[in-house]
Amino acid sequence: MVEWTDFERATIQDIFSKIDYESVGHQALSRCLVVYPWTQRYFGNFGNLYNAAAILGNPNVAAHGLTVMRGLEKAVKNMDNIKSTYAELTVKNMDNIKSTYAELSVLHSEKLRVDPDNFRLLADCITVVIASTLGASFTAEVQAALQKFLAVVVSALGKQYQ
Repeated sequence: MVEWTDFERATIQDIFSKIDYESVGHQALSRCLVVYPWTQRYFGNFGNLYNAAAILGNPNVAAHGLTVMRGLEKAVKNMDNIKSTYAELTVKNMDNIKSTYAELSVLHSEKLRVDPDNFRLLADCITVVIASTLGASFTAEVQAALQKFLAVVVSALGKQYQ
């Protein structure tokens, strides 16, 4: 069961109100593809991913990074009662959180056959990019709140694998 403190809730909402989704998404996915090159195998239809410059300049990487951030935005905007095209949930109940991302989980596990550890790797890259964006205001407490939020999302996406 996940419960959010007032600080965590306010911090997560504050972070997502300050960042540029397009930039953060592009940088985070690019970083993931460069730092963990084996993750590139899931993006074979994205074209040139042969080096860091090609990845950073790839419009498909940028577009998918934005898609990832918009998915996170849905969770942030409705932390207590997230409604999506997949399900309705209350953030205090982990099983319901997982059901929200059930369709995405099935897509990534059964159709795309994505290793679920890659969700964690991307979440780590998102954390690094947000930290660099926020600078000194990205304290240890802010990081803890963000990583808790991302861990809940990663767990939800990994549901199909369990």
